[in-house]
Amino acid sequence: MDNWLNTLRAGVLGANDGILTVVGVLFSVAAATTNSFTIFIAGLSDLLACAFSMSAGEFASVSSQRDTEKSVVGQESLLLNTQFEDEKERVVRFYEEKGVHHDTAQSIANELLSQKDRALATIVNIKYGMNLNNYLNPWQAAVSSLFSASSGGVFPLVAMTFAPAGYQLIATIMAVLVAVTLTGYLSARLGNGIPKRAIIRNIVVGIITMFIHYYVGKLF
Repeated sequence: MDNWLNTLRAGVLGANDGILTVVGVLFSVAAATTNSFTIFIAGLSDLLACAFSMSAGEFASVSSQRDTEKSVVGQESLLLNTQFEDEKERVVRFYEEKGVHHDTAQSIANELLSQKDRALATIVNIKYGMNLNNYLNPWQAAVSSLFSASSGGVFPLVAMTFAPAGYQLIATIMAVLVAVTLTGYLSARLGNGIPKRAIIRNIVVGIITMFIHYYVGKLF
């Protein structure tokens, strides 16, 4: 379940990045030219580059984290074989810190560490908050990031491309505000945050991003 939540959170953040990256390019180019095809090609190119770049970065990041988790499990397996009493004492302290009587904590530790697989799962969970063999999937994270970044970037790209002449900027601004409101809400819900605060934050960042890119484009 945790893996899916992490993947979903990464997906929502990827969508937000896709929205802001693409709209930044669209506004920069739109400030320099009114040629619809040129604006569309620039936005599409950036959308694809952003999506694949984020996907590759997510794959590398999660792969590294997965390797670290496997290394930790290997180290704890070795410690159970070579320093069993120290590991047992760590479990006892864990339950004592939760208010369990020492003798009861000893009994719990003996029970949990009585079988090898169960002992390893217990130690890994207590010391690192990890679930044994429940590693993050780098391919799952990469695909999620690719899809979400592409989906997010489509909002401003479609608005800029298909809005009537003279209304492209307004339509794009509205599309971005709707999109970042959605990603703000979802990120807050998935992270047990405050939706209103996340939405306002996303809207402010979106407006600043569009403003800066548009006027920087005007300068050049």
